Amino acid sequence: MSYDKVRASKTIIGTKQAVKAMRDGSVKELFVALDADNWVTDLAITFAREVGVPVILVESKRELGKACGIHVGAAVIAIAVE
Repeated sequence: MSYDKVRASKTIIGTKQAVKAMRDGSVKELFVALDADNWVTDLAITFAREVGVPVILVESKRELGKACGIHVGAAVIAIAVE
């Protein structure tokens, strides 16, 4: 499942940080929670599509945050290029 991939990877948490990392070319995938507000996720999704980064949609921001090892929900997570 997608959450397992997040657990096993170096992550960049948050919309602003993910967009910044995509500008630097250091993101290979973007995970977006479907239950997050559109105003939080739209910028990251749009930019990912522009630069050719695959966008993976997951059900829950709570589970996405948990997969990253944080105790709050995460709307956007980027997987860093290693």
